[in-house]
Amino acid sequence: MPRGRYSLYDTHDHTPLGEEHFHCAPGPSGWRYVARRTGPDGTDTGSVDLALDALGRPIRLELHASQWQVRGAAIDGVTWVRTDPTGTHATEGNAPAHAFTGTSPAFLIATARLLKLTPGAPATRVRLVALTDPVLAPRTLDQSWALLTSEAHASDSGPLTVDTYQVTALDTGEQQTVHLTGDVVLAAPGIELEDLESPPSSFG
Repeated sequence: MPRGRYSLYDTHDHTPLGEEHFHCAPGPSGWRYVARRTGPDGTDTGSVDLALDALGRPIRLELHASQWQVRGAAIDGVTWVRTDPTGTHATEGNAPAHAFTGTSPAFLIATARLLKLTPGAPATRVRLVALTDPVLAPRTLDQSWALLTSEAHASDSGPLTVDTYQVTALDTGEQQTVHLTGDVVLAAPGIELEDLESPPSSFG
């Protein structure tokens, strides 16, 4: 069960946004990721709880940020309920999308797991609902994902396979490079792995 800490940064000016303290593990029915988020001053800013089924679909998502809360799952596309800070109003949403995304590293792992790409294959288009900080406002977007390379690297715990993805935002053409090993993000725009207490899990 990998457990560790990511640092989060603004992708434009590299301003520190805080940290995400996580643990995750595969299970009989899929994969689960749980994390607590803190600001640059160490105060709690939210949490992430994401569970995928064996096919990589989100069967349960719960996000908290700035007193806002979103619960969602893959139902008729993706469906969610977003609750305001007072807890008196809740709005429901649905979109013909494949999964959710956001600033948590969990979403990169989840999308890679969903797409199951092979190195050198053509890029795959995916529609996602982004839940944007700080108020978890939903926005539907399209990306293309391509697995550029999958290479074994030596480590203290044995060889690790590092997958390098190219992710393209189809509305702007902006491209980003994402490096994953198993269920851990090694590096991605705005994300740095600072600490890892145990080796990543393999999805097989």
